[in-house]
Formats: sequence, C-alpha cells, structure tokens
Amino acid sequence: MKVLMINGSPRKQGNTFVALSEAAKTLEQQGIETEIVHIGVKPIRGCIACGQCKAKQLGKCAFDDDVCNSISAKLDSADALIVGSPVYYGQPNGAVMSIIQRMFISAGAKVQNKPAAAVCVCRRGGATAAYQTLNMPFQMMNMPVVTSQYWNIVYGREEGQAALDTEGMQTMRTMANNMAWLLKKIHANGNPDYPEREAWQPLNFIR
Repeated sequence: MKVLMINGSPRKQGNTFVALSEAAKTLEQQGIETEIVHIGVKPIRGCIACGQCKAKQLGKCAFDDDVCNSISAKLDSADALIVGSPVYYGQPNGAVMSIIQRMFISAGAKVQNKPAAAVCVCRRGGATAAYQTLNMPFQMMNMPVVTSQYWNIVYGREEGQAALDTEGMQTMRTMANNMAWLLKKIHANGNPDYPEREAWQPLNFIR
C-alpha cells in the first residue's frame, strides 16, 4: 500500500514538509510506502471550467503546462492521499487548492473511496478554517477523512520550528497510525473492499 503526500508549500523543506515527514515516518513503520511530492514554485493554473477534461474524457486536466497532471498521475499507484499546506490569511495556499480542484474534476475516479487527510501548518491562527477548506473536496469524492487526537494542525513559523511542536508532531503520528489502520482494514482481503454506491442523481436548483 502507498500514501501520496502533497507538500503544498512553496518551501520544499519548510514546516509543512516537517509535518508530512513525521506522518510518513510513522506510515513506513507500519509497512506502508509513502511519497512526498512538492508542488514547487512555478506558476500553477486555476481551473477555468473549460470542461474539456470531461468532454474529451482525458482523465487529466486539458492544460499540461504545470505540475497538476504529473501529480494526478501518481494517484494511479496511491491508496490514500494526504495534502499539507501552510496557512495564508486563514486559507490554504492557493496553488495547492488549484491543483486539488483540477485533479478532482479531471481525474476524480482516481481518488474515489481512498482515505484522505488534510494537514495545516501556521504561525498562530487561521489553521482551523484552512483545515476545513482542505477537507471539503475529500467529502465530495467519497473519501474517508482520517482524523487524529486533534485537528491535523502543526505550529511553527521559521523553517524547522514545526518539529518543536511536540503535540503537533504527536498529532501527525496519530493521524498516520489511524490511516494505516484504515488502509489495512480496507485491503485485508487483498483487493480493496469499497462500498457499493448508488448512481449519482444530480438536481440543480435552477432549471
């Protein structure tokens, strides 16, 4: 089993990386492979609602000039997803939100039923709002949301300070252990055991 972890910070080895690394270490102790992928610092498009990913059944975003599709391709071999982000003005980094939105609309079948967790890192405040924002896409994709002993929040400002948040680091380990437990339950019989679902019955409020 494998967990894909997205580092949604422009700082490759900043506090978001520290938090994800603590979770990764615990997952690997449980025999679960991890990969931390960094979104980088180059421009990332927002979704423009062109609809081409659906109309042409691309299975990826129609625009292929940033990291979105390369990260989306990694979902093929991933059994779970963790998305980490710093907190900017009480919100996740806009770049990582653009990736999540584009991946889920263009390649949503790759994440259906797979456990997911959000991780937010902040200096002082705004993390609960950012954490809720990151979790909302998971809830629309039938992804079991993995929790911990507290919200998955770690504190730190300067690079490396997150490691000094002893409760935050414990929260990461608890989250990782919970994810490992859930993955082992899902894959207990070899193949993933996902629930059967009704066909979607959309209803628009304005017709």
